[in-house]
Amino acid sequence: MRTRRWRTVPCMPALTDGTTLPDIGFGTYPLRGEEATSAVLSALEVGYRLIDSAVNYRNEDAVGRAIARTDVPREEIIVATKIPGRDHGFDSTLASFDRSTDALGLEHIDLYLIHWPNPRVDQYVDTWRAMVRLQEEGRVGSIGVSNFTPEYLTRVADATGVMPALNQVELHPFFPQVELRAFHEQHGIVTEAGSPLGKAAPVKESAPVADAAAAHGVTPAQVILRWHQQVGSLPIPKSGDPGRQRENLDLGGFTLADEEVAAITALGRPDGRLFGGDPTTHQEM
Repeated sequence: MRTRRWRTVPCMPALTDGTTLPDIGFGTYPLRGEEATSAVLSALEVGYRLIDSAVNYRNEDAVGRAIARTDVPREEIIVATKIPGRDHGFDSTLASFDRSTDALGLEHIDLYLIHWPNPRVDQYVDTWRAMVRLQEEGRVGSIGVSNFTPEYLTRVADATGVMPALNQVELHPFFPQVELRAFHEQHGIVTEAGSPLGKAAPVKESAPVADAAAAHGVTPAQVILRWHQQVGSLPIPKSGDPGRQRENLDLGGFTLADEEVAAITALGRPDGRLFGGDPTTHQEM
């Protein structure tokens, strides 16, 4: 199994399998086609090394073209993709993995995730068994999940003896996932934040974020991304604009005070999810 190390910016603690991830990555949803390829090329150029894709983003081919065209050495890039619900099951997962490597133009995927648990279908344990097999065979570097609850995380670990190394979930100041993050910390799971800026929700306009931005001379987006890093979350913001990409990556020049972190976390709402993405009921195929 290969160990990846990203030397350009600060890193998260090592995954349980020894892999080191950067403390910020680049999201690609909903970019597609040449727009996605150009955005990933730009992101790599400005310094991102973790690139997040998925079968259901329909952009694996575009991400693969960027990886093929960039001057950044392949061993410095962590490519992540996700298996869709329609491919759950042991044999179906192995076949889906082959389709993803073909689309990406890669022989090895650095980080492979289950996109959603789909508990009503109830095949995520067999899917996880197949992913453990792929990792044992050296075809995958690290394996994890997305949108899993503590119950589902515990179940796959009990069934296989392998706890997911990473869980990508919706996480932003309006939905800070305090209890889930505590579970992750207890079990050595890296928390990765999808929708880290809250998308269309007015997170950036909230008083704690705006006040911190003014105090530190940075943008509200930079405050939110720095908040993620300080609470132990790995954000994966998406932007096709090179200037915004650089801005999102430029987080090392300031530190939020504890009271600023607490005030931003306190923005959490019971209805803070951006859409009906409750993993106990949501079905993604």
